[in-house]
Amino acid sequence: MKLVLIGIQGAGKSTQGNLLSKQLKIPYLSTGHIFREIAKEKTSLGRYVKETINSGILIPDEKTIAIVEEYLSRAEYQRGYILDGFPRTMNQAGRFKNGIDRVIYLRIPDKDALWRIAYRNDHARADESLPALKKRIELFHRFTEPVLQFYEKKGKLVEIDGTQSIKEVNEEILKCVGKQLIKNQITAWKQKQKTIMAIVGLPGSGKTEAANFFRAKKLPVISFGKAINDYVDQHHLPHTETVHKEIREGLRKKHGIAALAILNETKIRQALRNNQLVIIDGMRSWEEYLYLKKVLPKVRMFIVGLFVNKDIRSERIAKRKERARLYGERRDIDELIGTNMGPTFSYADYLIKNNFSLKEFFDKLEEVYRSIYFS
Repeated sequence: MKLVLIGIQGAGKSTQGNLLSKQLKIPYLSTGHIFREIAKEKTSLGRYVKETINSGILIPDEKTIAIVEEYLSRAEYQRGYILDGFPRTMNQAGRFKNGIDRVIYLRIPDKDALWRIAYRNDHARADESLPALKKRIELFHRFTEPVLQFYEKKGKLVEIDGTQSIKEVNEEILKCVGKQLIKNQITAWKQKQKTIMAIVGLPGSGKTEAANFFRAKKLPVISFGKAINDYVDQHHLPHTETVHKEIREGLRKKHGIAALAILNETKIRQALRNNQLVIIDGMRSWEEYLYLKKVLPKVRMFIVGLFVNKDIRSERIAKRKERARLYGERRDIDELIGTNMGPTFSYADYLIKNNFSLKEFFDKLEEVYRSIYFS
């Protein structure tokens, strides 16, 4: 596990870093520690770092990145680390290639940081005088806040209220990395309540890609549309809007508007027996949602809506090898009104905009998944 702690001076990074190091059994280190250790070495790099530090000159970004990456390539850091003080700039963040898993931002107001440092220092160091501290906080806002945005876009940033107690902050950090503290022992987080995550979206919004993302996590995925698609394939019918609508309406006449939820109820119950989280691919009608809430009252349900601009959806569907004709205004309106998806989509607990790359889409899915799983 590779973690980065970010926050202004006084946010509690060293306190949490040392605590997490003992709990997770991975080393905690800061760039200051790295440079001091390297400066002790009788090597050309050691002499360079020592001379640069002693002269009061900042080590350039390019050299800093190379030094940190070389240091972290050592055997003792292969299982992971908790890094404090790097990356501090966009240049460092963009060029750092060490595969960070989570960036934890300990957020506290500037005034709280100043009070904390003043309180903990009876005899403040020269670099912890009030003017020096204000300058360092100013530099953090100017150069490091863009780094937070950089990692947020990658889906790796976790923001934690650093004004809480040390214990509360520690518990939140552990939760965000999938761990929990029970009787002074760190164990993998175990979700206590059964949960259903239902994916909702118009044709071409990325439901299939989302389903594959969750399958890769070894989560069970129940496809509501599979019953219709299988019927079409078994009877060698064309995948057209008219054919799909006829089959869907036939099922609804027989089972009601919640037909697909009713037909898949057994599969859902079976999946929930052995899994804490089950994914529904393509829930449509509001009645399906209400039906599952009624028959599974102890199971939490979250709706994740996928949105894509119309022109982008059309382009993506047109490139399909199968069901390439299932799109257009008529199809969209039938999904929203005919299948009664409108209320379901509007009531979504999470909304993901999937206009961009597959990687960005997966990053957003990961963020939603963690939010639901650890809630």
